[in-house]
Amino acid sequence: MIKRILLLTILMMSPLAMSPKIYGETDEPSITSETAVLMDAKTGAILYDKNAEQAMYPASLTKIATAIYAIENGNLEDIVTVSENALDVEGTTVFLEEGEQVPLKKLIQGLLINSGNDAGVAIAEHLSGSVEQFSKDINAYLRNTVGVKNTTFKNPHGLFDYEHVTTAEDLAFITKYALQNELFREIFGTVQLDWAGKSWDTTLISHHKMLKGEITYDEVTGGKTGYVDQSGHTLATSASGNRIHLIAITMRSNTQTEAYSDTATLLDYGLANFETAVLEGGSVVEVNNQGYQIPSEVYYTKRIGEEMQPSVTPNGELQFSDENGEVMGSYPLEAIAKKENVLAAKDKINESSPLKSTLLYAGIGIIGFLIIAALLQKKKRRRSRQFYGQM
Repeated sequence: MIKRILLLTILMMSPLAMSPKIYGETDEPSITSETAVLMDAKTGAILYDKNAEQAMYPASLTKIATAIYAIENGNLEDIVTVSENALDVEGTTVFLEEGEQVPLKKLIQGLLINSGNDAGVAIAEHLSGSVEQFSKDINAYLRNTVGVKNTTFKNPHGLFDYEHVTTAEDLAFITKYALQNELFREIFGTVQLDWAGKSWDTTLISHHKMLKGEITYDEVTGGKTGYVDQSGHTLATSASGNRIHLIAITMRSNTQTEAYSDTATLLDYGLANFETAVLEGGSVVEVNNQGYQIPSEVYYTKRIGEEMQPSVTPNGELQFSDENGEVMGSYPLEAIAKKENVLAAKDKINESSPLKSTLLYAGIGIIGFLIIAALLQKKKRRRSRQFYGQM
């Protein structure tokens, strides 16, 4: 039974509560970015981290959160009227005009593909009425829905604010959450898009050099860039190989070249060392006379070619160890009542309820009396018919 369970609950747990760290057989990557995370996009397992919980300025990686929030909380067919505030924003824009009416979906595309800060303000004002209220709304969403705890955003675009901070780990989990949405994946992976605006007709082209092929890395499936002076270069990248789907986050790189080089190093490491596996569960395991429910379908991360050794601890946690006995993670299972215990409890209730037994016997007696009375009455009527028939 234990062998069949194997790494069962990885997708069932809160991402931050159960993110195991699993390192490859080869030497860990050497990178120069100040903070970084490499994550299995399916399970949330962290395959590499460097200063992953250090507070950082995310720059335009903020827009990953804004985009998924807008997709999940807005009506994509809504027509958004652009305000003067959106025009006044600094940095990269999609050249919106005051009073221009743009579908919400199109603004999200402009936000992610061309990193339009004006699109971010227009989205925020449409969804929440103001940038200030949007910041409160998205922070609550990130805490309560996505599950991150070390992120505070003060705007929808990532322009510098001393209080606008997150971590590489949080950004990886935000990206993981967003990639579960089909529309987000589509936009995140879009290389170019025709754009017909009120004052700007062009083709938007992704700023991510690996995604658009300027830097060759065929496995890359999506990405977002970011830069402000205080943050340095930030980069979010997704990539898929034969065995695994990865998310790489690098923050505070000194140059673009450094950011892309570090990202390639992380992806090389992930693709060469790890795979995502799936097992079917749906069974119950017993430990110390207590049953635990195993989810019906589970995914887990492991080193390529390695057999994980599972065990269940006395307190009902599924623990996984590598071939050297090193514990790779421990995850709580759902406790359930065993079937035999439930049946025994029912029998005990029946045995300890004299009132219930008395009522049962009384009911049987009454039914028997009624049956006998009915038979006697039937016999009496038959005799009566015979008597009158003889007259």
